[in-house]
Amino acid sequence: MSPYANLKVAHGVFNIFRYIGWVAIVCSTLGSFLLFIVGATKTYAAFAVVFLGKIPHKSLAHLDTADIATSYLIKSLDTFLIAFVLFIFAHGVFTLFISNKSPLDDKGSRVLAWIKTPNIGHLKNVLAEVIVIILFVKFLEIVLMNIDNLNWQILTLPIAILLLSLGLKFLNLAEDEE
Repeated sequence: MSPYANLKVAHGVFNIFRYIGWVAIVCSTLGSFLLFIVGATKTYAAFAVVFLGKIPHKSLAHLDTADIATSYLIKSLDTFLIAFVLFIFAHGVFTLFISNKSPLDDKGSRVLAWIKTPNIGHLKNVLAEVIVIILFVKFLEIVLMNIDNLNWQILTLPIAILLLSLGLKFLNLAEDEE
């Protein structure tokens, strides 16, 4: 058996193995769909608080109606962000591991041009940026929920967000690959 035959077999095995990425694609897409539904229910809860006078939890009874609605809208924003991250991740895995087209070949297709994933570094950059944004939204939610009882310990989250942001800046993941 020639060395090239071994190389062909190995190439075939790796080529088949890349299709395991479908597990990540399908699960991320289903998770994204689920989170869009959850985000919509949180948005509905905000409308129900304002227009129907429903207070979903007794723990929120100390807040004004507008504050409760704002809290639910911030929670829905957080949920939608995570849903988009899962969707972008699924598309990125498909583009990088399944699709035979180069991201540069998409000149004719403009449907998903906004989430082009030229390489794994770009995908990591998008995910890292959204994680920082999600943490920031979570901080806003915590401040809003505890507006009457703020203390110095609540500063740990924005400090962590700042450190993560600086870490991303120093890693230079956002370096332009074009």
